Amino acid sequence: MSQEWNIRSRGHVCSLCQKPLADRSPVVSALRETTDGYERFDCHPECWKTAQRDWEPFSQWDGVYFAPVKEEKKEALKKEDAGEILRQLVTLDDPAMKNVVYVLAVMLERSKILVERDAKELEDGTIRRVYEDRKQGDTFVILDPRIRLENLAEVQGQVVALLSGTKTLGEVAKEEEDVSASAEGPQEEPKGADEASEPETA
Repeated sequence: MSQEWNIRSRGHVCSLCQKPLADRSPVVSALRETTDGYERFDCHPECWKTAQRDWEPFSQWDGVYFAPVKEEKKEALKKEDAGEILRQLVTLDDPAMKNVVYVLAVMLERSKILVERDAKELEDGTIRRVYEDRKQGDTFVILDPRIRLENLAEVQGQVVALLSGTKTLGEVAKEEEDVSASAEGPQEEPKGADEASEPETA
């Protein structure tokens, strides 16, 4: 699977029996890994318990289903909030933005907007963290890039710039691409054996 992150919306009917999920009732949610990303299941606990499956979930958790409510129309915000920016980044699926995506997800978790449901280490050593939107129920599967401490301040600065509107997604993506290209640039060739062993002269 090539995607470094993924988003899946919460269902409003049981994925197994197709009957509606009742407001504020228990629900079992699970993600199934596919070649195209992740397939999400939201089920009545009894349906999940008795269903026969020939696959193991990538991630599974117990939760409570909240039916969507109509909100009063609000004035359009001049600046996009962190949740909307995260959704845009996940939709773009740009690997150069993996650090920004992860820092946004952590920030939203600390703000009690997202909750971490699971963390999976894959065979290649990478870690995927499963977050769920507490209010809307959407699931985000986010790559943990294991940001080095010395790079954290720069990434946080980019996130602040996005939230304040001083930089666009395109500008931040360009910065990240330039940093990646610089890090992967040609390295200085090592000295040859003769040159390395030549004694220094006074």
